[in-house]
Amino acid sequence: MTRIALTDFARRNWQDGASTRILDWSPDDLVAQCNASDAPLTDGYAPFCKHLFLKNPTATKAAFAPITDDNRHALRSGYVARRDGERAVLERWFEGVKAPTAQWLDVILYSHDQLVKEAADFAEEQPVPQCDWGIVSIIGVLEPKEPPMPPITQLRNALGREQGGSGVAIDPVAYDLAAAFWDTHAAIR
Repeated sequence: MTRIALTDFARRNWQDGASTRILDWSPDDLVAQCNASDAPLTDGYAPFCKHLFLKNPTATKAAFAPITDDNRHALRSGYVARRDGERAVLERWFEGVKAPTAQWLDVILYSHDQLVKEAADFAEEQPVPQCDWGIVSIIGVLEPKEPPMPPITQLRNALGREQGGSGVAIDPVAYDLAAAFWDTHAAIR
């Protein structure tokens, strides 16, 4: 049986300002649902990354929306670091836009080995949980499908673990597909 645990990094999904703020479930509730699920893990952007799609029974909202003439005025941008030690990168998001309820939660998992590697670069964080897979993020989505990883996240990852990324080089095809998607969509905060 695969053991899934929550990382401290993923706890940001319960804080104000997260593009997916988990509502109505505690971190323990989410972990229990992940471990009880018989849904298959689907491949992510690297061998150490998987996705688990859970049907969303909560009021958690979708993480992003299309950019339209009606909401373009609500776009904001700024330099954001997700934690101490990361390079701040330019991000774009909506403020004041009402998001629909997510139909699915895209639970992003990293292998225990990858968590150990990344923890070595951020020693001030809590130790890696005992697990096969650790939850690193959750994205509220409308369908059980991974949204394209934002180009800026791909760039951060390519900077390496010591800069807050995963160390995975940019895949030009995935980057171009993501750029086309995120040119017409933005995160909702």
